[in-house]
Amino acid sequence: MGEPADRSRAALAGTVTGRTLVALLSAVVLTASGYGWVEVNKVRNGITTTDVIETHQPRAGATTTTAVPGLDGPQDILVVGLDSRTDAQGNPLPQAVLDQLHAGSNEGELNTDTMILLHIPADGRSAVAISFPRDSYVQLAGGYGKHKLNSAYAYARNDAYSELSAQGVKGADLEQQAAVAGRKNLIKTIEDLTGGAVTINRYAEVNLASFYEISQAIGGVTVCLNQPAKEFHSGIDLPAGQQVISGAQALAFVRQRYDLPRGDLDRIVRQQAFLSGMVQKVLSADTLASPSKLNALIDAIKKSVVISSGWDLLTFMQQLQGIAGGSVRFETIPTGQNVISSEGQSVTVVDPASVHDFITGLIGGATTSTSSTTGATTPGNDRITVDLRDGSGAPNLGASVLDELMRDGFVRGEDLTIATRPTSAVHYGAGASADADKVAAALGGKVLTEPDSAVPAGHVRVYLGKDYVGPGAQGFRMATRYVIPSTAVTTPTSPSITAGGVPCVN
Repeated sequence: MGEPADRSRAALAGTVTGRTLVALLSAVVLTASGYGWVEVNKVRNGITTTDVIETHQPRAGATTTTAVPGLDGPQDILVVGLDSRTDAQGNPLPQAVLDQLHAGSNEGELNTDTMILLHIPADGRSAVAISFPRDSYVQLAGGYGKHKLNSAYAYARNDAYSELSAQGVKGADLEQQAAVAGRKNLIKTIEDLTGGAVTINRYAEVNLASFYEISQAIGGVTVCLNQPAKEFHSGIDLPAGQQVISGAQALAFVRQRYDLPRGDLDRIVRQQAFLSGMVQKVLSADTLASPSKLNALIDAIKKSVVISSGWDLLTFMQQLQGIAGGSVRFETIPTGQNVISSEGQSVTVVDPASVHDFITGLIGGATTSTSSTTGATTPGNDRITVDLRDGSGAPNLGASVLDELMRDGFVRGEDLTIATRPTSAVHYGAGASADADKVAAALGGKVLTEPDSAVPAGHVRVYLGKDYVGPGAQGFRMATRYVIPSTAVTTPTSPSITAGGVPCVN
């Protein structure tokens, strides 16, 4: 597939993918707030559906006991942002709206420029959202060869469009049937890329429609920039620091790709940070108490969201009301260096085996860490305070590791940065050897434990070294198993993002 003339335009779809997850979570808001059922039913009756999932059964091999009535096992939901200038019903967006959003020209390409796999374990108490970079160089399903991941939809859709046109199919039927072919090919490509780690059983898709309305409806989103940002292609013009953004500048915040240290990877972090802020804002008392804001959310959902057939979104969301806290975390698949493909395009090297291991690790952690109603994987973790001494040399890794330990039920202690050290260790005081073993096990079982009289009672002290590759390290450095053969690996330095707090990003 050819590159659009305005490459920055491809980033636009990332915004609406964030809005998709917020739209899904906003259904929780509507039901939990006692909003009138007649109004809530407008969402159910107004959402566009697409028949792209062969079965709605749980992921193959799942053994987790269902803790939420009606939730039929773990959910693997592919959330897609489509680079399109129409709404969910196929109606063109007004030019005035496109101009206001600094959308640029329409080159006729329909690439899926943001793809997020949302995994929800069977108990419905947490979620992990895994981003797939658009330029990942992968084998496409459907026999199309090796290309950028974001073209999997376009290849199949365009082929189906040509074939159906030759058969005399026209108008809306042509558009819808061609889109189904594209969606199915993208789903299969993602499943193949994970090496069978997931079987996608839900699908949600959005485009540029209603971004302006939804961001305005909730009164903006709080974000934080490490430095001022002003860039022509996206139209961004924002100062450094924490601020509330909406409308065109909110779109520009997640759209910018040029002039960022890591290009598209930093753009993904922007999207994740913005999405976490939107989740917080949608679930805030300010939104819950405002019928006008809730009505605006309903209108935006109906305009912008396409979901897979057989998915009763409102019933599903009622089953997931326990997810509404800071229990949504964001990750990105491991990637290697950027290279030039045989077609002359800049692409990002991806190793499917590494992606499989990475996702399997995340999904396994998400399932086990939420199996207890107390939030602790092992009883008694809540009496152990973990102090962190970060000598890894990777900025913010200590905070990420503490986040992982808190998900296992441990208590957050000090988080200090120390001089770089080669190895990791867990130190414990008198009589606390068993506590240290618990912490070491939670860190992957490969960290040595050592007695240390300086560690106070009830505490365990974790020293992170340059060798640390356990839980929390994803996104900061790759474990050996994630290294992509014959390439220099990408080493992100962004903070771990969850749906809580306001992380400062590039």
